[in-house]
Amino acid sequence: MTERIRVGVAGVGDFGRQHARVYAGLEEAELVGVFDADRTRAEAVAQEFGTVALESMEDLARRAQAVSVAVPTVEHARVGTLLLGRGVDVLVEKPMATTLAEADQLIEASGRGGRILQVGHVERFNPAVVAAAKTIVRPLFFEVHRLGVFSARSLDVDVVYDVMIHDLDILLSLAGPVAEVKAVGIPVVTDKVDIAHARLEFEAGAVANVTASRISTERVRKLRFFQRHEYVSVDFARRDALRIRVAQPGPEPRFGFEKLEVESEEPLRAELRAFLSAVRLRQTPLVDGAAGRRALELANRVMAALREHAGRVPLPTSASQAVS
Repeated sequence: MTERIRVGVAGVGDFGRQHARVYAGLEEAELVGVFDADRTRAEAVAQEFGTVALESMEDLARRAQAVSVAVPTVEHARVGTLLLGRGVDVLVEKPMATTLAEADQLIEASGRGGRILQVGHVERFNPAVVAAAKTIVRPLFFEVHRLGVFSARSLDVDVVYDVMIHDLDILLSLAGPVAEVKAVGIPVVTDKVDIAHARLEFEAGAVANVTASRISTERVRKLRFFQRHEYVSVDFARRDALRIRVAQPGPEPRFGFEKLEVESEEPLRAELRAFLSAVRLRQTPLVDGAAGRRALELANRVMAALREHAGRVPLPTSASQAVS
């Protein structure tokens, strides 16, 4: 058996704990430790998954070959560059940084040391997305809904960076660069934007309507796209995809329905296995630093469009301030 890769997790809140869980169950990984500023939380996660709670980030860098960085977003650049500078390969959760300048710091640190840098856009590894991507020819219209019920998690960032960025990354991978962005968004229960809608026009001619919410009464996570003579529907939560084709055009058309073949693997497990493969083979990850930066840049453009819209259509004082 190939020698296992020594892995660790920096930050074991909601996301980081899941990384520790998956690493602990992977044959190709040895979970050598976790670190969190909250020592009690680190010890609880370490006990749960059979590893140790480390005293510092430096301890983690000494022990691990590869680390998942799941600290708060404002700390991504600092922690990521520290680890990369110590010769550690890094998977940094999305969004990869708070600014493009910080994203560039991570990319440059990775390049200087010849280290692997992967960004945690886990939906790229959703088996339904993987299956649907194989059907792409020349899509002309996308419709995406990612709606969730209210939770106290990640309320320090706007819904665009917390939720919509998943779909921005997927759309960039499927349709290419974006030419124009229109958007609207409003705070509802926090001082950040809680629900947002963006209309994207791609350089290749496709158009996408993207809606993201963290205040809905139900969970909806769907992507639909249309191309000549067919329509593909992806359900992220169910991890399935349906392809509907025009089998016979004309005044009495006939349609063909095909449920796309998908793998049964959990997206996070597929993502972490891909990360470890990139580490072992020294190959560029599917979602590398450049891809993470493109998603962050597009999210910034969506936020700029939100602010421009808020300037033209003012909301009540407290809400308008939230997007100013």
